[in-house]
Amino acid sequence: MDVTRVQWRKSSYSGDTGGDCVEVANLTPHTALIAVRDSKNPPAGVLTLTPAAFSAFVRGAVENARG
Repeated sequence: MDVTRVQWRKSSYSGDTGGDCVEVANLTPHTALIAVRDSKNPPAGVLTLTPAAFSAFVRGAVENARG
C-alpha cells in the first residue's frame, strides 16, 4: 500500500529530543486500517493494524510506560 500521500500524525507528547516517537495515519477511506511507523526513520517500514489491534497496541504502550 502506498502511504506517501496519507496524513501522518505524531503525538503532542512526543518532543523533538525523544527517541521513542511513532506516527500514525488513518488509511480510510481506502481501507479500514491504521498505519504506524517510526517518525525518525519513515523508510524503515509501516505496520498496518486493524482498529482493534491499534487500540491494543496503545493500551500496551501505556501499560508499559506506567511500569
